[in-house]
Amino acid sequence: MFIKNVGSICSGIEAASVAWEPLGLMFDWFSEIADFPSRVLEKKYPNTPNLGDMSEIPDKIQKKEITAPDMICGGTPCQAFSLAGWQNGLNDDRGNLTLKFVDIIEANDKVRLENGKDRTVLFWENVEGVLKDKTNAFGCLISSLAGFSDVIEGKKWPNAGIVHGPKRNVAWRVLDAKFFGLPQQRKRLYVMAGGKDFYPENILFEKHEHTLEEYPSAPLVFEKDGHKFEVFREYTDCLYSAYGTKWNGNAAAYNGSLFVVQDDRIRRLSALETERLMGFPDKYTDLKGARKTNRYQATGNSWAVPVVEWIGKRLLAYEKDEFKLGNGNLLLAKRRTDIPNEGFYIDFGKDIIEVNSELTLNCTTVPEESKFSDMRSIVSPDAPEDIYISPVGCYGIIRRKQERNLKINARLEEVLLSISAQMSPEEIEKRSRVQKRGRFSEPEQDNI
Repeated sequence: MFIKNVGSICSGIEAASVAWEPLGLMFDWFSEIADFPSRVLEKKYPNTPNLGDMSEIPDKIQKKEITAPDMICGGTPCQAFSLAGWQNGLNDDRGNLTLKFVDIIEANDKVRLENGKDRTVLFWENVEGVLKDKTNAFGCLISSLAGFSDVIEGKKWPNAGIVHGPKRNVAWRVLDAKFFGLPQQRKRLYVMAGGKDFYPENILFEKHEHTLEEYPSAPLVFEKDGHKFEVFREYTDCLYSAYGTKWNGNAAAYNGSLFVVQDDRIRRLSALETERLMGFPDKYTDLKGARKTNRYQATGNSWAVPVVEWIGKRLLAYEKDEFKLGNGNLLLAKRRTDIPNEGFYIDFGKDIIEVNSELTLNCTTVPEESKFSDMRSIVSPDAPEDIYISPVGCYGIIRRKQERNLKINARLEEVLLSISAQMSPEEIEKRSRVQKRGRFSEPEQDNI
């Protein structure tokens, strides 16, 4: 299979380009409407057109106004699918953009088939929550891609699976970035599909030959560039897009994984450090006039670059269907659901799966060969002053913990208490009076 050029939907700040351009893939066009990511694209990729609104792309492809590339990638807005979001799925306009993504693939295939080319290879990334979406959004997506006449019903889809339909073969797998060289627990769903002669399961799944590794321990207190650092875990929780504005109410504010102690002062991660946490080059989003919140949101909404690179390398190395999972063997019979006269669906759960006496598949979130790093590779002493947490701010986190009976990392609590003890007697008295009257809002109480 020959893949050279790519079109990108909901491009964001283009993790795909960072991951795949070094592998030799060329990006013909982007599609991004948000202002700050669009500015990043213009700065980093001035020769690649940004088409803007994705809803116009099918018409542009069919009118030959833009290319019909070998591959199309995208991460249609995930808020409608996120467990932390509204959970409105296909009842939300953002969820319907996922079906618009299918329209783009159909238009691209139409042009390519007319020109005697293979169907489009597609790559789609999203949050795990789409697998549990109450409107069966994921079932709609894979059924549409496969070309089934009816939607496969699923109240809860597995972490890994394949669908072979009359039009396309589809595979998906949840992978965790912390096993790909990033110290961030970031589980994301990766979907690949293509024509009937393309078997994406051979890219996303692996022949199981090694003992899967656990995340190794690493020093939590260390020195770097002449500064003393302390972190509360070797890796962070998932970096989220609102980290720049809502960091102090998130679970990570209590397990400490998105905090850094630098020279006995506690702070949030800097925008530079979040770029590293996602696998981007240093200062990738550092545009003139960019606000930290812009940079936090852009990186938090993006893809884990090393995971996407890993998938790209496997795609470019793909030659044939080595696993032959569609042959219908007895060991897979209980996991297989036939769609009469159209195809089948196989549920691989999130397990190590024995296919036959010669083949065992790794369908877990952990690759066969893991790469590890820890927070020592992420932290930088060049942190701006305004991301340090004041004694009053530390006091606010402790107060919320006590009021809401929340669990907190024991060492984090020690640090917060130590710093909050630096509050002046006047500030302590003021806090006491205000709490009794209940007159301050949360941001005023925190004063961070």
